[in-house]
Amino acid sequence: MAVTGVSANRLELLQIAQAVAQEKNIDKEIVIEAIEEAIQKGAKSRYGAHHDIRAALDPKTGELALTRHVTIVEDDWQPEDELEEFNDSAMVRLKDALKRDPEAVVGKEYIEELPPFEFGRVQTQMARQVVTGKVREAERANQYEEFKDRVGEIVNGTVKRVEYGNTVVDLGRGEGIMRRNDSIPRELFNIGDRIRTYIYDVRPEAKGPQVMLSRAHPGFMAKLFAQEVPEVYDGVIEIRAAARDAGSRAKMAVLSNDSSIDPVGACVGMRGSRVQAVVAELQGEKIDIIQWNPDEPTFIVNALAPAEVSKVVLDEEADRVEVVVPDEQLSLAIGRRGQNVRLASQLTGWQIDIITETQDSERRQREFAERTTLFQEALDVDEVIAQLLVTEGFATVEDLAFVEPYEISDIEGFDEETAEELQARARDFLDKQAQALDARRKELGVEDGVLEVPGVTLPMAVALGENGVKTVEDLADLATDEIRGGYEMKNGERVKVPGVLESFSLAQEDAEMLILQARVAAGWIDASELPQPEPEPEYEAEEGEDGEESYDADTVFAGSNTDDETVEEGEGEILDALDADLDDRDA
Repeated sequence: MAVTGVSANRLELLQIAQAVAQEKNIDKEIVIEAIEEAIQKGAKSRYGAHHDIRAALDPKTGELALTRHVTIVEDDWQPEDELEEFNDSAMVRLKDALKRDPEAVVGKEYIEELPPFEFGRVQTQMARQVVTGKVREAERANQYEEFKDRVGEIVNGTVKRVEYGNTVVDLGRGEGIMRRNDSIPRELFNIGDRIRTYIYDVRPEAKGPQVMLSRAHPGFMAKLFAQEVPEVYDGVIEIRAAARDAGSRAKMAVLSNDSSIDPVGACVGMRGSRVQAVVAELQGEKIDIIQWNPDEPTFIVNALAPAEVSKVVLDEEADRVEVVVPDEQLSLAIGRRGQNVRLASQLTGWQIDIITETQDSERRQREFAERTTLFQEALDVDEVIAQLLVTEGFATVEDLAFVEPYEISDIEGFDEETAEELQARARDFLDKQAQALDARRKELGVEDGVLEVPGVTLPMAVALGENGVKTVEDLADLATDEIRGGYEMKNGERVKVPGVLESFSLAQEDAEMLILQARVAAGWIDASELPQPEPEPEYEAEEGEDGEESYDADTVFAGSNTDDETVEEGEGEILDALDADLDDRDA
């Protein structure tokens, strides 16, 4: 009877292991390995942790084999790390083994069967923890494998619980979490509600994979359109960019790969049927659908709709664009609380500055007056000549001093003698200015070595000195943002931080090269580590009307499983059956 009872318990143990494996969607072998490890740890706590004890459970019969292993090692065995030491309970040196076994060789194991023992309270608790941990670990690994390749998909789930504004969603084979800022504002869910969400990230964290869900992500809107618009699903229409102010307004740029299909019309649908289905899911969010264009200025103009645009000026080095709009269109272009321009900026990837035509005109007039005054004072000429020079495109005294003389003499009313005199005065002014700047540099204590750094000019040296940068090492120690200026968060607000050379409008690459050249001069790096300049592009020469060669160039566009849980029922049954099996063995 005792034997029959033992067999029944063994079979029951295997059946429960099989049931748990199916319920948790993990391999049965993993559950059996967890049981073996639990028995193994219990045996070590009984016989001593220094013993090499192994447990093996037959997955067919449930027979348990508990054995102790002793391995033969070399006579001069040395530990691989400082924490390891010779264990005479699990190791025996070859010379000692040969005294009892003439056939002893390094690596041979002596195996001793151990009798069954009764699990005490400590061993039972330890076994419970081992099985629970192994099952959870396997379950988490399965969950990560299940969702890691589903980033960018829409999934259906059920709200499991809501904690401090964060919503935990049951996805069937796992859980996902939608944080407060990933949900649509003023959208409330109750436990048991069905919900559609977007997987935007899967993170393999210590507590298990975190499936990050969102209903505010631009990708959620794009995927909803893919479900509602067959042309998007089939790839005939592409959603090239999307930006959202969740719950309020969104912009989406679309492109058709078939010239016969209007991408905007296809997404809107007959009488707005398609877009309204998406709007209903997004709680009434207004969606502007615009046509994507490879020409950046045209795309920016489209993105700012419904506002009209007069002029667009790109600054590719700074990734900024200045947009000029009619005065009456300013509020429409900016939008409520800056929403329209903010979404357009996110959609296009450009930092957009909006000014009115009046502001643009006033600025140009101010710049014209400032340059006129500059030429009057620097060249000692009357206002008419100074205005004429500005009108011809000369912006600085340097422009005038170092151009070819014919560019000045060709101006109506000027001759070669006038051009030579103006250039002489310009160079004389620059020499005096350079002497004054050099005196100021020395007064500030900026060493001569700073001027020897390639890319540093006298005005730059003075600006560096005024900001406390006086040695080559000081310059080499700067960061790019410290030179060009940047933004940082203070008290939750984005605050502008000026750079020491911000007034010189250096490009990002130029600022980086300036720092690298300073580090070469300071001996911190070798000149061979500097990035090599790209070869100049070759342009094809065309013959102009006057027989001279001219070059075609592009023009700038201007125009329109959270917290740990308690042991679940299946895991508890395994442990109860395990305890019963071991008790019967002892009996």
